[in-house]
Amino acid sequence: MTTPTTGNDSPTTFLVQLTDLHIREPGRLAYGRIDTAPYLERAVQSVLRLPQPPDAVVITGDLSDFGRAAEYEHLARLLAPLAMPVYLMPGNHDDRDQLRRSFPSHAYMAEGVGKAGFVQYAVRVGALRLLALDTCVPGASHGALCAERLGWLEAQLDACRGEPVVIAMHHPPFRTLIGHMDDIGLLEGAQALEALVARHPNVERVICGHLHRAIDVRFGGTIASTGPAPAHQVCLDLAPDAASAWTLEPPGFRVHAWSAQDGRLVTHLAASGRFEGPYPFHDNGALID
Repeated sequence: MTTPTTGNDSPTTFLVQLTDLHIREPGRLAYGRIDTAPYLERAVQSVLRLPQPPDAVVITGDLSDFGRAAEYEHLARLLAPLAMPVYLMPGNHDDRDQLRRSFPSHAYMAEGVGKAGFVQYAVRVGALRLLALDTCVPGASHGALCAERLGWLEAQLDACRGEPVVIAMHHPPFRTLIGHMDDIGLLEGAQALEALVARHPNVERVICGHLHRAIDVRFGGTIASTGPAPAHQVCLDLAPDAASAWTLEPPGFRVHAWSAQDGRLVTHLAASGRFEGPYPFHDNGALID
């Protein structure tokens, strides 16, 4: 894993989004049930096998399970094979101060925004401008965007009018209809964010984590989405009284591709891991399994 640098001048920009890693210390289980590290290792290898190397990787929160130094040390080792710039963001399972201490070479996190030192930053990834928003509320599972954080975003958007922008955040600013997750979603600032995004049509995407699922919705004249996790996924149950639960569905990640030729951002859902037969393929009428 390298210290982030500026992107290239290719006509196509590739931004990979990982999210909700929930890494613990080596040998420890997240939720006392799952070793998330091997899943992240598979995701990293899947990113490295992409036919088009990404210009950068952004990880939209819940990097660790408890925000401990030992967890971040383990995370750094797991991310080390990634040669492209890697941008880190806190989620509700992280500790933003410890995150900074554990990754001192990631200078984009150092300055912070406001008295709370929110981890917010603007970086260039190829032709894209990536704006990271800190939605964390210390000690709480839900998220918030206060006037200070939104004011920073508005200034950044005003400064890059005409450039394609991706806004990254942990808590999604929309209802997903998964009730127990919406209860701990972005409980402050979602309407103000949507109004702000609507005033800036160059925002190509709002990308989020937190849900451990791939979800898309129209938002502020653009598309807002969440990404799947490398390991466990939140169960798809849209009943209002559905219990909190997760499952081991096939994991994945997002690939956001900006085409200068088309002038638009295309988002793909990529599988994490290798999937090899037997498959019922046919060759010259004969079944191959």
